[in-house]
Amino acid sequence: MNIDTIKNGYVIDHITAGNAMKIYELLELNKLDCQVALITNARSKKTGVKDLIKIGKLIDIDFDTLAFIDPNVTVNIVKNDKIIEKRKLELPEKIVNVANCKNPRCITSIERDLDQVFNLTDKDKKIYRCMYCETSLKK
Repeated sequence: MNIDTIKNGYVIDHITAGNAMKIYELLELNKLDCQVALITNARSKKTGVKDLIKIGKLIDIDFDTLAFIDPNVTVNIVKNDKIIEKRKLELPEKIVNVANCKNPRCITSIERDLDQVFNLTDKDKKIYRCMYCETSLKK
């Protein structure tokens, strides 16, 4: 299988196998007017298998959303056929409108226009809590 190199864009690499489609949907990559390659179950020396996504255009990417879905990813930024930057992501301290609070009594279930905000409360266990009601969201 051949996937062309990209001249300008991103390579989202080391995605945990099975997470590429979640990233594709949450970053709304289907709305782009450029090539997007989604590769699943690629061989990896580190983990055995991995997913990766190639985006053939430099766009605004929400790195916090990406890190929340899979904090192990690396993002290679490509310009003029060369990797100019390699980013290793970490869990964000706060996420906004990435997940929904499951508490039916939370104000976000009543006030639909209110942002869904979660703060990281335990980095080791990857636990976030709703800013409004403190309901936990385990990653």
